[in-house]
Amino acid sequence: QVQLVESGGGLVQPGGSLRLSCAATGNIFRINAMRWFRQAPGKQRELVASVGSGGETNYAASAKGRFTISRDNAKNTVYLQMNSLKPEDTAVYYCNADVAPVAATLYNYWGQGTQVTVSS
Repeated sequence: QVQLVESGGGLVQPGGSLRLSCAATGNIFRINAMRWFRQAPGKQRELVASVGSGGETNYAASAKGRFTISRDNAKNTVYLQMNSLKPEDTAVYYCNADVAPVAATLYNYWGQGTQVTVSS
């Protein structure tokens, strides 16, 4: 059973920084893309950033220049470093990954979400 376990959310003042982590645990043969999404109250879930198995990255326009996604393949972990945080970054942040539990399979998994609140 594959699980994605997030950590690192919390309350931070505008202009501050937070680092989110998401570790994939369980039976894992390979992990392809790993992503961070977020969902603010009353809004749709949106893609924030993604990183491929080779380290290639993509960012939403709102995240470019402030957020950095990275991964540690040895630890099956993806990170999201968030700097210069704004109140509009307040949301529940979700980890998402394409995981092969065994060869010739591929499934999409979600974490449980971690709350990020940016407020003075």
